[in-house]
Amino acid sequence: MDRLTRSGALAAAGLAAALALTACGSDDPAADRTSDDRPATASGPATPSGAATADAAVAAAAAALAGTWTGTSDGLPVVLSATSGKVALSAGQHICQGELKNMGTVMIALKCLDGDTARTMGSIESNDGGKLVVSWNAGATDTLSRAADAKLPKGLPTLPAP
Repeated sequence: MDRLTRSGALAAAGLAAALALTACGSDDPAADRTSDDRPATASGPATPSGAATADAAVAAAAAALAGTWTGTSDGLPVVLSATSGKVALSAGQHICQGELKNMGTVMIALKCLDGDTARTMGSIESNDGGKLVVSWNAGATDTLSRAADAKLPKGLPTLPAP
């Protein structure tokens, strides 16, 4: 059973990572650019200093969160994958995606594909690089460990050919 849980968690990590990397952008290349990509105007930078500080806080949190984190909650696998401030989460049967946002403190803001609201707004309580604790506004707290290897295990079942 432990091997099945571990395989399921790694498979979910791959799915979450794929969602984070492919489904979080728009078709408008200008909308995907960060404020650093936009040219500065003659009157000065595009953002006031307060917004620049908020952006720096989100960037620092994004760098610390980058990667894949796994654990269990109520006996079900929980996988969180983050890259460049974009976040994907698989918790049991729920798949959620979103991003880091500065709301006075850096929060994980997600929207679940099935409308679930248990993990839509989360606060990073601690992150020591190997262990991540996220408290969700709906009451759940997830303690996750950084995945040692982001590669999926060999021998997973494949879909039959059409």
